[in-house]
Amino acid sequence: MRTASARILGGALLACLLSVTAALAEPSPSTLRDAFFHRPGDRPLPSVARFEDEEGDEFVLDRSGGRPVFIRFDDSPEIWTLLPNSAPRGDVVYKNDMGEPVLRSTRLGGLTLFTEGRPQGMAAAFAGPAPPLRLPPVDTVQTLLRDFAQASARASRAAQRLIAFEAEDAPLLAAPLLADAAFVVSEAFVQVAGEDGGRRLVARYNKVEFEAGKNPNAATRGPVVRITIAPERGLAGRPSSHRVAAAISKR
Repeated sequence: MRTASARILGGALLACLLSVTAALAEPSPSTLRDAFFHRPGDRPLPSVARFEDEEGDEFVLDRSGGRPVFIRFDDSPEIWTLLPNSAPRGDVVYKNDMGEPVLRSTRLGGLTLFTEGRPQGMAAAFAGPAPPLRLPPVDTVQTLLRDFAQASARASRAAQRLIAFEAEDAPLLAAPLLADAAFVVSEAFVQVAGEDGGRRLVARYNKVEFEAGKNPNAATRGPVVRITIAPERGLAGRPSSHRVAAAISKR
């Protein structure tokens, strides 16, 4: 009969063997994306996750659709589209539609966030899973008109003159994207108006026109701001507030 110590030793050896076997069976990261979202000894992070930076601010990163990825900071409802770009040492830099770096992932799994206040970057850590980022539902024409009216009022306050929002030629099926784009444009007006001399720049305009196209864009023609949305791109189908702000502040 085996002794108690022998049984304990045998159990310990079996546990060790199972641990080594599991470690050998666990696939190692084979791509930069896997390395970015893989924690040693743990399962990869969820495709939609919440992160916290060094200053305690949080953001949601949604990579459930593959490429591009999307990010939303807790202090704003705007959803940003990020595209991956290769960087030295095998890192990946995720940039917005203005080519500005927002995130940097290292081959070993580190994550750095870049902001206007911290352009040199700061570390961000996984804080938990999160629901996917989605456009708010817009079920009726009345809802879309309400959202347009709210965006128009916000931009008008920033410019201290009436800024009409129109989308006569945009497809009705793109209503959620149109409503979101209207908010983004109003956010750009507020951003520019808050800068030195910015109110004079935004006061040059009296209308924002939305149209559908292949690529999202923001441009101006005289007193009109022209916003192109690409409905087939979903969340990535409208320009960011930074891109709109660059267009309306051009001298």
